[in-house]
Amino acid sequence: MDVVVEVGGWEHECCGDAIERNELVDFQCIRFTAPDGRLQLIESHHGGLGVAADERVHGRVTEIEVVDGAGGRQAVHRVPSGRALRGFDPDDDGHLEAPWTGEPVTAPGLDFLVTVRTSR
Repeated sequence: MDVVVEVGGWEHECCGDAIERNELVDFQCIRFTAPDGRLQLIESHHGGLGVAADERVHGRVTEIEVVDGAGGRQAVHRVPSGRALRGFDPDDDGHLEAPWTGEPVTAPGLDFLVTVRTSR
């Protein structure tokens, strides 16, 4: 089963690890119902939105997209760590690149949709 997890914002920039395609992940998420009724899972390290993480998503990353402010999506190879996104990682400049080609991707936002294939 494929599950989409939203990654980004201050929580990822604070202490989020880099996330790559094909990597095994174990996310703690907040289950959130959007105003339009859609269920959203938001990765959480600190219990953002004033609530504790209430769902675990464990599996292999199959897709990563960066989302711009208008809701447009573009595939990327990886989500840089929060430290890299803030410019504090001497080994990672935090740039985004297209999968398979390595071409640079410029995106106005740093919110990501990470698709995880779970075993359930």
